[in-house]
Amino acid sequence: MIRVASSEGIDIYCPADGKFSFFNSPYFAHRNFIGIDIYPNLGFGEIAPSPVNGEVIGIREVGFFESRSFECSSKDYVILMKSLENKKKIIKIIHVKPIVKVGEKVIVGGELGSLIRSGFFDFWTEPHIHVEVKDPSNPLRARGGYKIRRVMQIDENEMEGSIADGSLSGLVIESKSEYSLIALNHDLRYGLPVDLNGKIGFIDGGIPHYGFFGVHTNFTPEVGDSVKFLGGKIGSVVSVFENMALCSMEKHDLTFKINGKSVRLSLYLYPSKPKMKIVPYKIGQLNLQKFEKVRLTLNLR
Repeated sequence: MIRVASSEGIDIYCPADGKFSFFNSPYFAHRNFIGIDIYPNLGFGEIAPSPVNGEVIGIREVGFFESRSFECSSKDYVILMKSLENKKKIIKIIHVKPIVKVGEKVIVGGELGSLIRSGFFDFWTEPHIHVEVKDPSNPLRARGGYKIRRVMQIDENEMEGSIADGSLSGLVIESKSEYSLIALNHDLRYGLPVDLNGKIGFIDGGIPHYGFFGVHTNFTPEVGDSVKFLGGKIGSVVSVFENMALCSMEKHDLTFKINGKSVRLSLYLYPSKPKMKIVPYKIGQLNLQKFEKVRLTLNLR
């Protein structure tokens, strides 16, 4: 497990072969620097490793979903843990059916529960653990919570020359009706690079469908900074927290295409080599073949 984030003295970890995201979700926490999703590179139903150290103080069932366009769990779960690092704060975890009991202490990497396909998800959402740090007086509400900082470092020397201009190419390594994963031909670290006012950052988010995204940097961005990807402007910085920026999408017609087919992008940060996740507009619409060569382009009108 690799330490990737921290809040109020509480460290948050991600498996070395996993990925994480601050912004790739439509919900409030992911527009306000107070939520992080840890993707442990496991399937639905597999046992999630705890991303934090804590003592379980409460378990709630929430959601109660009647129908979705895909098969999902009828309910979701909230696990509340008192941090072992800062006992004055509560850690809120969602999307895991707990095998732990109230009163148990869990350490980083310890078994927490099974990863569920929540009704809060979209059809392309992979198994993950949502984490927030809360005050004991307000542990359950979606709003409120402490800001979470990214502590996984981005090495400027490894970023030089990595800005992609015009297109990205790669090979399909996983193809499902809901999404495809692409191994990129480019020698990248951390994620997909963007140009942030002439400097390098890494994009985190669901674009263009959520209307916003994040950029991770090794400097402090400024509100109003322009973000360019594949040679075109895709957004501007609207708020900043330390080395991360929340960005709004451009208003113009912006379309990503894979081999001429319109797609959406679902992008993350990786402790190891990144992959590119592409999402169809409807389930089964993309129909890529494993080991197919693909090229991503951006169309602006």
